[in-house]
Amino acid sequence: MSTRRTADQKALDELLERGDIPGHIAVIMDGNGRWAKERGLLRIHGHKEGVESVREIVEGSARLGVKFLTLYTFSTENWQRPAAEVNALMQILIRTLRKETESFARNGIRLRAIGDRSQLPEEARRELDEAIQSSTERDRLTLILALSYSGRWDITQAAKKIAGKIASGTLKETEIDESSVEAELGTAGLPDPDLLIRTGGEIRISNFLLWQIAYSELFFTETYWPSFRLEHLFEAIRSYQDRERRFGRVMERI
Repeated sequence: MSTRRTADQKALDELLERGDIPGHIAVIMDGNGRWAKERGLLRIHGHKEGVESVREIVEGSARLGVKFLTLYTFSTENWQRPAAEVNALMQILIRTLRKETESFARNGIRLRAIGDRSQLPEEARRELDEAIQSSTERDRLTLILALSYSGRWDITQAAKKIAGKIASGTLKETEIDESSVEAELGTAGLPDPDLLIRTGGEIRISNFLLWQIAYSELFFTETYWPSFRLEHLFEAIRSYQDRERRFGRVMERI
C-alpha cells in the first residue's frame, strides 16, 4: 500500500470513529475553468482534470459508507456556454462513462441520472442509459449525475405532472402535500442530501436541488474542483460532524 493510501486509510478510519457519516452528499463541482486559467491552460483541461477528482471522491465516498452521492455535472444554464466547450464536455462525459464501467462494478456503484436527458446528444444519452442499466443490481453507493439539470426546472416539471393528474382526475387539489410534490421530482425515492459541498470559492447554490436541500448542511471551500481530493472531503465531513442538525426544532426533542 502506498504512503498516501495508508495516510488516507488512517484519516478515513479516524473519521468513521469520530461521528456520523452523511448518508447523502451532494457536490457543486465548481472551479474547473479558473483552475485551468491560472495554469495558462484552456478551460477544457480543467474539466478533464476534474474527472480525476470525480473518481477519487466517488471511490472515497464508497469506502466511507456514504450511500448516495449527487454530482452537479451539467446545469440547464450550461447549455449557454460556447458550443465548442459544450461539445467537449459531452465527449468527456461519454469517455468517462465508458472508462469507468469496470471501476463502478468493482466498487459496487449504482448509477442514476436526474435532469432533462432529452437535451443530451444521442451518443451521450445512449452511453448513459447503458451505464445505468448495467448497474441496477449494485447497492454499495448510488451515484447520481445531475445532467441538464436545475432546481427550478425540477420543480416546474413536478408542477406540470401534478397539474396533469388533477386534470385527469387522478389527484385532487386538496390532496397535494409535500410528499406528492417530492414524488414528482427527479430525486423521487432518494433521501435529501445531508451535506452539500461547493468547491471553487463561490458562496451560492446556483439553482441546484432547491427543494431537496431545505435542511442540508452547507460547506463551501476555496479549493477548485480539479484540486479537490480525499483530504478535502474529509474536512467537509468533519465540519458536518461538528454541527447539530435540529431541522427547526430544539435539540432536546430530537
